[in-house]
Amino acid sequence: MKKAFRFGVVSGGHASRSEWITLAQRIEELGYASLCVPDTLGAPLAALTALAVAATATTNLHVSSFVFVNDYRHPALLAREIATLDQLSDGRVELGLGAGNWPNDYQQLGIPFDKAGTRVSRFTEGLSIIKQFFTAETVNFSGTYYTTTALRPVPRSVQQPHPPILIGSSGRRMLTLAAREADIIMPTAGGSADASLEEKIGWIREAAGERFEHLEFSQNEFGIELTDNPVTVAPFFARAIPVQSRSMSTTQAVEYLIEQRERLGISYIRIQEGQIENFAPVVARLNGQ
Repeated sequence: MKKAFRFGVVSGGHASRSEWITLAQRIEELGYASLCVPDTLGAPLAALTALAVAATATTNLHVSSFVFVNDYRHPALLAREIATLDQLSDGRVELGLGAGNWPNDYQQLGIPFDKAGTRVSRFTEGLSIIKQFFTAETVNFSGTYYTTTALRPVPRSVQQPHPPILIGSSGRRMLTLAAREADIIMPTAGGSADASLEEKIGWIREAAGERFEHLEFSQNEFGIELTDNPVTVAPFFARAIPVQSRSMSTTQAVEYLIEQRERLGISYIRIQEGQIENFAPVVARLNGQ
């Protein structure tokens, strides 16, 4: 079953409270569904606090991490923070989670940047604790990396059984986990012997079983610049995976995104902050369709 289009904006934030609030309100006014903040030391604002302020300044806009790195905080504490934010925003949180992929951040924090397999194993345990926090009466977990004993999960989130969980990855192991546990999946290029997106979605379909029809697929489109809406486009989001600018008309962009959805099922499109005005005609044409 095809999902309706919706659009999100990725921003690292602004040092000024007024600028940040103005941005969040403008994103909502233009019809974007979500505002996403990266969990990286290089961003101007820390994700959780920035998301809380954005949620307070808006009415319908969802707030999301892009994405919370499992190793930066205990998963039970993250779950508690997210449940609190979901409660205080009246259920407008999406929980983006990842195993971590910024070696410099790990170095600055004094955290060992373990091999990918170890980080994924630790992420798997963390995800189990997070899900228990949202669904169990008491959180008890004993694994290789985490132990949680008789933890009472409060507060409860507004969204049940939990806020939508997004996992993005290029690797088969993470995408298989996402197929079984996530609500939103962002399969990314690279990794896994350069398998195509079609192949990666095939892995997800195989692992998800009956869940597959309920999954939402997301993709970043940081490179699109509309030629028939000549609004100045700011530099691409700092530290993002390098992207190639692609010029196209509004009609061409609409046709491209529809083709992506038909072929790959991708309906949740995220752009970077500098594109919000330029990309607005596409949002107006496709949002909710």
